[in-house]
Amino acid sequence: MPPTAAPNPPDAAVPETLLRPAGRAGPAALAVALLALAVSGIGPKDRLTWLMEVAPVLAALPVLVATRRAFPLTPLLYALLAVHAAILCVGGHYTYAEVPLGFWAQDALGLARNPYDRLGHLAQGFVPALVAREVLLRTSPLRRGRWLCVLVTAVALAVSALYELVEWGAALSLGQSADAFLGTQGDPWDTQWDMFMALLGALAAQLALARVQDRQLGALEVRSP
Repeated sequence: MPPTAAPNPPDAAVPETLLRPAGRAGPAALAVALLALAVSGIGPKDRLTWLMEVAPVLAALPVLVATRRAFPLTPLLYALLAVHAAILCVGGHYTYAEVPLGFWAQDALGLARNPYDRLGHLAQGFVPALVAREVLLRTSPLRRGRWLCVLVTAVALAVSALYELVEWGAALSLGQSADAFLGTQGDPWDTQWDMFMALLGALAAQLALARVQDRQLGALEVRSP
C-alpha cells in the first residue's frame, strides 16, 4: 500500500499558543478589563466624559459574562477585547486629546495633534471587525471569502458611524461640555478621519489575523459537544 500522507504541519508563522483554545482566556480578559476600568475611574479628568468613553466597556462586559459558556469566543478575540477595553479606559481617564502617551508620540513624530484618538478609532475598526467575522462565521450561512470580507468591513464601518452619531448627539445635548468627549482638537475633518481609521483597522484585522482566528474557530468546533 502507498504510504499515508503526513498531516500538514502547523503554520510556523503563527505562535502555537494562539492556536489552542484557552479556557482561561475569558476570565483573564475579564480581569484585565475590570482592572483597567477600576484604575481609569480613579480621579478622571472629567467624570461625565469618563462615563461616556467607557460606556462600551460597561455594556459589553455583562454580555460577555452571560454568554461565556453558551457562546465562548476564541482566545484571540478575548485578548483583543481586553486590549480595546484598556484603550477606551485610558482615553476616558485622561480624555483622548490629553493622553500622555499621545503627547509623547506627537513630540517624537512632529505631529500637529495628539494621535491617541486616531489609535482609538483604529481599534474601533480592528476589534469589531473580528467580532463580526467570528459571529457571522458561527451563526450564519456565510463562508470565508470576498463577501465575508465585504460584510465584516461594512459592519465595522457601521459601528464607527453609529459612534459618530452618538458624538453628534452628545454635542447637541451637552454643548461645550461634550468637547472633551468629541476630541476633535480643532480638526474640521475629524469625523471623516475617525471613520477612515476604522476602515483601515477593519481591513488590517482581516489581513493580519483571519488565519489565526480560523484556526482557533476550528479548535472551538472540535471541543464543542
